[in-house]
Amino acid sequence: MLYNAPLHKKRKWISSHLAENLLLKYDRRSLPVVKGDTVKVMRGNYRGHEDKISKVNVRDQTVEIEGVTLTNAKGKKIAKPIHASTLLITKLNITDKWRRQKLESGLSETAKKEIEKEAAEQLKAREAEKKAEEEEAKAEEKLKEETKEPLKEEVTTEIPEEVVEPAVKEEMPEEKVEEKTTEPPKKKPATKKPTTKTTKKKKEEGEK
Repeated sequence: MLYNAPLHKKRKWISSHLAENLLLKYDRRSLPVVKGDTVKVMRGNYRGHEDKISKVNVRDQTVEIEGVTLTNAKGKKIAKPIHASTLLITKLNITDKWRRQKLESGLSETAKKEIEKEAAEQLKAREAEKKAEEEEAKAEEKLKEETKEPLKEEVTTEIPEEVVEPAVKEEMPEEKVEEKTTEPPKKKPATKKPTTKTTKKKKEEGEK
């Protein structure tokens, strides 16, 4: 049933327990895990590691956490998939309004206001991160352009010296070919074939 279940059911099963402070705040024992939640590993080799979730694999029912990696046979680092049952949620990602509505259902107004404030802070932090990433990307593009510009100048100065010489050599045979083609073909002098009358006259003269 676990492997053949539809995706909308599998998504609900990828859930983990909440920490004590969140359990008292939201009056819930567990929640489905979402990208951006801060999580603590409770079992395995990475026990005690706490970081954000980078990816949720619904088909495999596993989670990828930042910093939890494996070394490949080629020496590359790959994210290690971890089951959600071995995790403990320490901080929730409340940027999604649908998740906020589910959490706020059945809570007091003071708790709802606290959730809205926390969501606004998280949205501001996310916008700041996006701006920082954009600035870094622009800086990298500028560095690439600056490194490419001097290379282009060197190429432009070297190309004419190499190209001019073979261009002159190639033009010479073309002129010779044109001269040969323009000269009219010489006609051979026409030679008259001896007719039957001329041969008879020569024979008569010889007999006389």
